[in-house]
Amino acid sequence: MDYHITLTTPRLTLRPPRPGDEDDLMAIHGDPEVMRYFSERAWTDPARPAQQIASDAAAFAAREHFRFAIVLNETGRQIGNCGLVRPHWPNRRCEVGYALGRAHWGKGYINEALRALLEFAFVELDMHRLEADVDPRNTGSTGALERLGFQREGLLRERWIVGGEVCDSLLYGLLRREWEANARQDR
Repeated sequence: MDYHITLTTPRLTLRPPRPGDEDDLMAIHGDPEVMRYFSERAWTDPARPAQQIASDAAAFAAREHFRFAIVLNETGRQIGNCGLVRPHWPNRRCEVGYALGRAHWGKGYINEALRALLEFAFVELDMHRLEADVDPRNTGSTGALERLGFQREGLLRERWIVGGEVCDSLLYGLLRREWEANARQDR
């Protein structure tokens, strides 16, 4: 698989991370509001973005996971990221994850980016099932997943401890046949 995969939407370009993304990445993941429902705290180490970019690029090339930078076409700047992580190739499933800079919330960018990511997962990678793990209090994220056809499948109580706070986790799933049915309706 080509490491230089680029996905495009009317307003966005999804591409592999690269050097030069460090400031944008730190602005996103260094924001405590963006990281509020993540399984880790907001980034504070100035070396972290470069480490993440290098790790993501290597993992992308090795097909270990596929984390794309979400770039706003209008500005050419990274406003978030989305990816397919922890692939289990024999069962053709993986997890979906994403983050978006706070200034870009409520504008439909995650929906637009995830639609392109889901098509990549189901068509290019031939996945059968996608999963997402979300803090139940993150209603923006649960709403985004549900609008894309993900089904709530369960609650894992007290799954994460982030910054000393114990948090539950909702599990969501989307099957290829459900995605195909939704894609036909959207046409």
